[in-house]
Amino acid sequence: MPPIERRWVYGVYSKAEIALHDKRTDCWIIVKNRIFDVTSYVEEHPGGDAILTNAGSDSTEGFYGPQHPGGAFQLIEDYCIGELEK
Repeated sequence: MPPIERRWVYGVYSKAEIALHDKRTDCWIIVKNRIFDVTSYVEEHPGGDAILTNAGSDSTEGFYGPQHPGGAFQLIEDYCIGELEK
């Protein structure tokens, strides 16, 4: 697992703000209303660029697909930076 670079303070983010982080070099995703900065994981993702499909938006459906082993749920916790604004 690559080292996690903490660039953001845990907080509450709007969908508009999350949408700005939609690139390989700046990739945030939403999973169950929680925000994850997976930028440092993009190149390590076993599914290749599939992680970029929903970059800057909601990845809940894809994340809970059959392609993810149980360990993915534990791994993603390390990348959590906040929650989606209600």
